[in-house]
Amino acid sequence: MIGAGACSLILLLSAVTRASAENEKTKGPYPTPASFEQFRFTNRSDEIAMARSAAPASISNDAEILTLGSKGYETAVKGKNGFVCLVQRSWGDPFDDPEFWNPKVRTSLCLNPAAVRSVLPSYLEITRWVLSGVPKAKMIERTNAAMAAHAIPDPLPGSMSYMMSRQGYINDSSGHWHPHLMFFMPHTDGAAWGANSADVPVFSQDVSPQMTIFFVVVSKWSDESSATPEMHQ
Repeated sequence: MIGAGACSLILLLSAVTRASAENEKTKGPYPTPASFEQFRFTNRSDEIAMARSAAPASISNDAEILTLGSKGYETAVKGKNGFVCLVQRSWGDPFDDPEFWNPKVRTSLCLNPAAVRSVLPSYLEITRWVLSGVPKAKMIERTNAAMAAHAIPDPLPGSMSYMMSRQGYINDSSGHWHPHLMFFMPHTDGAAWGANSADVPVFSQDVSPQMTIFFVVVSKWSDESSATPEMHQ
């Protein structure tokens, strides 16, 4: 199994959680939303730089960059290669995660065109709900209704994301975790990839009955510096 810190790597998939309205009662160090200002960067250029750090420069230099505005994510830099990079916040975690409202969580991702079309929209929609003040119980209700209506699509073939920023903060227990790639797939047996073995740099997580994410650990951060070789499950 992936360690507790890696659970927040399921940033894009809150919209397919099977949580019930009872999760509104989740206790922990962050039981209620922090003020919006705590989630914002003081300097927009710092957010742009952190978003770019998700992937090697050969990709992120030509990617579209999104930054968090008062009503949702906004295009700060237009791209040319179909990739989209952004810094995601804690509400990308599953609804019942105790750090759902942790303002310290900032995770850089750079999604390829397939993931931009089929995976990113769910997170952007939840962000709009958060910033408009929708209660978590209502978000869960809307998500369950969308699932019942089969309105949440499977990820397109080849959907993936770079997550190689050494600046990222996944959650309080894992901090930066490891540089890695994420592959979004319709529900798949992790054994098909040899995932979740102690000597294999591949982890898998079923995030719903219809979706699996594979995490492939890499040896360097996006700035080419070496990452710690040890892996944690």
